[in-house]
Amino acid sequence: MRTIQSIALIAGILSDATADNIPRALPNAPNGYAPANVSCPAGRPTIRSAETLSSNETSWLSLRRNHTTQAMRDFFGHVNISNFDAVSYINRVANDNATNLPNVAIAVSGGGYRAMLTGGGALKAFDSRTPNSTAKGQVGGLLQSATYVSGLSGGSWLLASIYVNNFTTIGDLQAGSTGDAWQLGRSILQGPETGGIQLLSTADYYRTIADQVEDKSNAGYNTTLTDIWARMLSFQFINATDGGPNYTWSSIALEDNFSSGSIPMPLVVADLRSPGEKIVGANSTVMEFSPFEFGSWDPTIFGFAPLEYLGSRFNNGSIPANESCVRGYDNAGFVFGTSSTLFNDIVSYVNRSGLPSVLENLITDTLNHLGKDNQDIADYVNPFYNYTQNTGLTTQTQVLNVVDGGEDDQNIPLHPLIQPSRHIDVIFAVDSSADTPDSWPNGTSLVYTYERSLNSSGVGNGTSFPSVPDVNTFVNKGLNTHPTFFGCNSSNTSSPTPLIVYLPNYPYVTYSNLSTLTLSINNTERDAVIQNAYDMVTMANGTRDADWPACVGCAVLSRSFERTNTKVPDICNTCFNRYCWDGTLNSSTPAPYEPTSYLTTLNNTSAAGFIMVPNTVLLALGTVAMTAMAL
Repeated sequence: MRTIQSIALIAGILSDATADNIPRALPNAPNGYAPANVSCPAGRPTIRSAETLSSNETSWLSLRRNHTTQAMRDFFGHVNISNFDAVSYINRVANDNATNLPNVAIAVSGGGYRAMLTGGGALKAFDSRTPNSTAKGQVGGLLQSATYVSGLSGGSWLLASIYVNNFTTIGDLQAGSTGDAWQLGRSILQGPETGGIQLLSTADYYRTIADQVEDKSNAGYNTTLTDIWARMLSFQFINATDGGPNYTWSSIALEDNFSSGSIPMPLVVADLRSPGEKIVGANSTVMEFSPFEFGSWDPTIFGFAPLEYLGSRFNNGSIPANESCVRGYDNAGFVFGTSSTLFNDIVSYVNRSGLPSVLENLITDTLNHLGKDNQDIADYVNPFYNYTQNTGLTTQTQVLNVVDGGEDDQNIPLHPLIQPSRHIDVIFAVDSSADTPDSWPNGTSLVYTYERSLNSSGVGNGTSFPSVPDVNTFVNKGLNTHPTFFGCNSSNTSSPTPLIVYLPNYPYVTYSNLSTLTLSINNTERDAVIQNAYDMVTMANGTRDADWPACVGCAVLSRSFERTNTKVPDICNTCFNRYCWDGTLNSSTPAPYEPTSYLTTLNNTSAAGFIMVPNTVLLALGTVAMTAMAL
């Protein structure tokens, strides 16, 4: 056994009472981080068309409906809509025609730790398990009422932290009781610290990562900087002792709480890019990872592969009889690392920073293989090779280049949630994008998703998205300083369109506009950003607007009211008048956006401070790193 494996084993034994005792997504990869050949099941895996939802998802939805129905009863048990009995409404609709019940989704944007922690604060407020989240002025239970939760880049780190750790709570992540995830005081480039003791030295941390990545390469699979980055992230979000190399994203589907429909479905978003291509919203192919599948609704692919057997050599939609099936390719860290590949530029710089030769050599070899223009990719065995039902060039290549989900400027992962097959009514969109020079959002992501949806003959794929204004209007009218609803009047659209509840990052108790390239943050600052987001989505526990919880409830019920021809309660009309974009524009150049804190700023002083990539590194990273700052 290798020396470093022995160290990891001993560390695991020492932490048995903590990290290794915490239930997680199943460690069901057959050979650690390296994909391995296995016998195919009797029904050999195939590619399916994106014409409909998969049978797995359809079956799961029928189970999920029972749980969301009860969750909405509980939600409206404490969220009061004046002069309207929402619980009785839910009961009546459930008995008459359950398809008329609300279908809720939550989307968490990219943006590194800023997005992960801001999204975490939002989910903490939405989670009925959070203490006091179901009291007056609160919106706890919205998470339990949701069918889907999507994330990309930093938002995917949030999903991984929660789902791979058995749908844990944000409070448990803060407390360090979930395998020491979210103990972010040491830089990602150095490795995590657990209980004040770093289990692996920095040199051993790098050796462990190098060994795991080399195992995958030795098994015959292409590796890129994303593999190194993914292993680094996994120490932060899965397991601080060895990064949990055995945990796969598809194993989430096997966990009791997911397979029973008790929790929402997590969807991770990335983009497909051809070598040398610059992708934007209009021409991007948006890739989706669910616990069941990997693929795209876009016409360039228009198909999905079973995630558990990703890495298998599919040809024309099936695995040839002379080919083995492969398992373990969908390593959980590789999935959320793929969604955040722009950080690969940090990894590419590391080889000039005095690292142990084992990792420096691995990085150098990888860069020499890829070339500078492709250092931000994740290489995937193409399951859609020769798949004749797709109309794109991907059918002609055996490798897919998958990149950060925000590279097409759609930094809020809305695309999977606006697919007509999913029938989603309302999306709570948490936006931590760094659209302004000071890393605040200005609605850019919504604009790109709206413009993309207008391309009905191509990538639009029948999706419908509500009209949104230009980014200057967002700032001039203050639409990025408070929650804003888009799509309130669905009669203005030609097909079913979800209501978007836009929740932009805004300072309440701290200036939460951390740089995207922040690599370390002390617990005091971490908790302040989480608290800030909690206040952001509750409107300061209802003190900024006492009607806000009712307005959230009205947003949840809006499309259901339309389907059941129910008279909209007066309070809901008040809410829609207050929060719906009125359709007017002010496209003049705005003054610099410099928001001020709504509440008293917390004291975030701590000896550790939070660590960003130094300016010398930023200069070395060049243009692509500057692009990352916009995410």
